[in-house]
Amino acid sequence: MTISCVMIVKNEENILARCLDSIKDLMDEIVIVDTGSSDKTKDIARKYTDKIYDFTWTGDFSDARNFAFSKATCDYIYSADADEILDEANHEKFANLKTILPEEVEIVQMRYGNQLEHSTVYNFDEELRPKMFKRLRQFVWHDPVHEMIRLDPVIYDSDIVITHKPEGNHGSRDLEIFSKSTTGGGKLSKRLFDMYVRELFITGSEDDFRNALPYFVACAGDTELDPDSVNKACLVIAHIARIHGDIVMFFKYITKTMATDPSSEVCIELGLFYERIQDFEEAAIWYYNAAFETLPSIYITSAGKDAAEGLKRVYEQMGLPEVGQQFAEDIEAKA
Repeated sequence: MTISCVMIVKNEENILARCLDSIKDLMDEIVIVDTGSSDKTKDIARKYTDKIYDFTWTGDFSDARNFAFSKATCDYIYSADADEILDEANHEKFANLKTILPEEVEIVQMRYGNQLEHSTVYNFDEELRPKMFKRLRQFVWHDPVHEMIRLDPVIYDSDIVITHKPEGNHGSRDLEIFSKSTTGGGKLSKRLFDMYVRELFITGSEDDFRNALPYFVACAGDTELDPDSVNKACLVIAHIARIHGDIVMFFKYITKTMATDPSSEVCIELGLFYERIQDFEEAAIWYYNAAFETLPSIYITSAGKDAAEGLKRVYEQMGLPEVGQQFAEDIEAKA
């Protein structure tokens, strides 16, 4: 089998060589699509390949990836990002994979690691992701009678771990794309809706939340939207209302989520509200509930670090720092 490494890049002069050095000998072809670099990214790329293409950025990563995939010529396409590294142990696993992969496999999943170090939108440090794809799919009939074409791809879950080491957080870039996509009544899939909410809470600024408000107000009143998405929309609105001191709006939307989804994030919002008005005993109750009585639905730190820090702050204000510290240790122990 042969493999095309396909990448889309922009201003990656600091990390592109690091990525390519870790995989170049595994690849039979390297295809790099540049979406508008103003640094030395393309000069660095030329040291590894002559298959470098320019693509005018459309604001849609799928457009760029589809263009990049169209330039591949090998049996399989390995989709890489410049902020990835394949360490020595996983480099060996990848080399072995090239010799043992059954021909019928159409998608290879690999573990994407080191997610929590850089406040990404994921709630786990590793996850299986589709990373390598058969370039041309063969349609195969199956079943001895009432035969039909196999529609589901053959997926192989490898134990290869790709280390994710970005230079910084891409939250502002992603949130700008989300904002543009939802302006004027644009719709998001359930998956992207959840990503938008999570990215707001993990990396969003006050301006990002403010820009998102019209979209989430519309979602909160959308009778066709699934209940989980409505709850998350209400939580976004409540968060914005709390920041701006709109008590009526805050309680209108926070109680909607309390009635159907009393998550750790809801408790954190209530803890922050009562801490702001210096009702530290009430705030402590809600931070405790965030850690021990509810589960996170958006970002995992709501039941961990955020609850612990809240408890330490309010017990410090009540003159009982040792109590807050003990709760923080208990939260860490249960993680």
